Amino acid sequence: MPCCAGPSKLTRAGPSGNITSMARRQREVRKVEVLCPCCGATLTIDAELGKVLFHQAPPVGSKGPDLDTAAELLRKEAERREALFRQSADDQKIQSELLDRKFREAFEKTKDQPTTRPTRDFDLD
Repeated sequence: MPCCAGPSKLTRAGPSGNITSMARRQREVRKVEVLCPCCGATLTIDAELGKVLFHQAPPVGSKGPDLDTAAELLRKEAERREALFRQSADDQKIQSELLDRKFREAFEKTKDQPTTRPTRDFDLD
């Protein structure tokens, strides 16, 4: 409480009738303010007793992106998915062409060879 606010209910008049501010100063010196490392709240602790006197909640920040930002994120994600799909489709076309070429080359190699029945283990006896 500021000094210019006048006497409070907690202060007592001394023997001379003046307000004893020394007791108030001693009481304020025993207070320690600490920031909570987990939530960021401000804790006022009585150093003598080791107890929390006051708890001030941390300032509330934004809980998440606003609707414009969320819509932009969704649009970018849709573009990324579409690009990945196009890339996958192109890769499949290339893979299909590659398999077709391999088949044609293997067919050309075996076209000149005579067709014979493969030998089986049963035929060797």
